[in-house]
Amino acid sequence: MKPLDLSDLTLSIVEPSVVQAKVIINYLNRFSVTKVQYYTNGSDALDSARRFPPDLVLSAMYLPDMTGKDLVLAIRSDRQLENTPFVLVSSETSIRELDPIRQAGVVAILPKPFELHQLRQALTATLDILALEEEALADYSLEHINVLVVDDSSMSRKQIYRVVSHLGIENVDFAENGKEAVALLAKRFYDLIITDYNMPEMDGEELVRYVRHSSACSSVPILAVTSEANESKLASIQKAGISEIFDKPFEPATLKAAILRLLSEMMEEDTQLL
Repeated sequence: MKPLDLSDLTLSIVEPSVVQAKVIINYLNRFSVTKVQYYTNGSDALDSARRFPPDLVLSAMYLPDMTGKDLVLAIRSDRQLENTPFVLVSSETSIRELDPIRQAGVVAILPKPFELHQLRQALTATLDILALEEEALADYSLEHINVLVVDDSSMSRKQIYRVVSHLGIENVDFAENGKEAVALLAKRFYDLIITDYNMPEMDGEELVRYVRHSSACSSVPILAVTSEANESKLASIQKAGISEIFDKPFEPATLKAAILRLLSEMMEEDTQLL
């Protein structure tokens, strides 16, 4: 796999000051970090992170709806986000306020204002953490992982294939709709399923329900990559048993991170059963 670079990082900045956020974004751009989402409060940042997990959350201490401490603790208590690197940017010096944040496990606590080299150190440390996560998967034979991609768009299938093949996954099957996927599931066990929502013959929700209740792959991770915007439909597929949902177009780095995390969790569970 290609070594991670600073330009590969996806960041969430949580900062109520527009001016301060622009300063941070300008600094990040100097390191070729351009995949940045900006939020003025913690709740919006958390909601987005659950749908599009970032590689790093960089947050101010005092937000309109919570503190940086509240935010990092919420991240650590969320199974999907618990290992997300976190950087606090704050002028706070109180040990009482900062210690719980340190105990939660953060990459760095940067002063406000911080210097450019301090930000670089935090970004480099994040790369080190992400590299370790990928190295942990290197102990497993990803080339033997079986992945099923279900999408009626040939362009989407090709884009998803590029992401999974970059991880070293060689065994990838394709289906244009849920009905074709069911036929493949009857012949082969899959370790990961990536599906669209809106498809002819059998849509993503029907496929997820089939997998969860009528297939030998009932416990495998299922990712939905879809342009569906209807909240009730998205809520319905989540209830059916989807692992994560990504919008189209998706950031390849974000999808890659989710695949690595889900496969790692699956392998850890298998190891515990041995």
